[in-house]
Amino acid sequence: MDLQTRILIVDDDEGIRSLIGEFLGKHGYATETAADPDAMRALLAQQRFDLIVLDVMMPREDGLTALRQLGPDAPPVIMLSAVGSDVDRIVGLEMGADDYLAKPCNPRELLARIRTVLRRRAAAAPAAPGAPAQAAAIVEHVPYEGEVQSGEVLRFAGWRMDLGLRLLFDPSNRLISLSDGEFRLLRAFAQHPRRVLTRDQLLDWSRGEDSELYDRAIDVQLSRLRRKLSDGDGGGDIIRTVRNEGYLFVPSVSG
Repeated sequence: MDLQTRILIVDDDEGIRSLIGEFLGKHGYATETAADPDAMRALLAQQRFDLIVLDVMMPREDGLTALRQLGPDAPPVIMLSAVGSDVDRIVGLEMGADDYLAKPCNPRELLARIRTVLRRRAAAAPAAPGAPAQAAAIVEHVPYEGEVQSGEVLRFAGWRMDLGLRLLFDPSNRLISLSDGEFRLLRAFAQHPRRVLTRDQLLDWSRGEDSELYDRAIDVQLSRLRRKLSDGDGGGDIIRTVRNEGYLFVPSVSG
């Protein structure tokens, strides 16, 4: 990753800002830090950033309020939230955060999440004339510690779901942008096709040990996922509700 990839770290804790900034700098990212949302907005007005790492719990103005005020052209945001703060995580996802991570976090896990979000954004952005190869290189060649590499692909009803790159394409080969939670939910469906799945099963398979924290969020994630699938080519009836039982992933799936 070259130094043109710029990350803004927003946290009121100077130690955390320095730790994250130094770690990301060692992995080739250019970083700036801000102690509060006001400083964040000042930097955004002056410079271009590719991603924001935004803390939730800050004095005077919290990260969720700052997230709400970001405009449509703002870079993607990864929220950092206190351990056990499930409400903040859920609200952050609903308000448009691209991902979340509990604090204190392992810097390597944060690095992996950053790479995933940047890959999704690079794949979704329209390529400038004469630059498609560069965009493809960003998507295909950025490594992600702890995650399977591109090549593990699920196909259903003309759709293509790359589990390594965490990307979804409709039958017209148009990228459908999914949040991390929506991608996990779709993966749970695609790995258990043509059978009725209960809400509890979906929670277990998409969230694992964190399923209790997301009990209130699963309905929101499911609604958003179905809406995004419907917006794609031929995705109107991929997930069907089975009354009083659960949900059915209709198409067959091939590897």
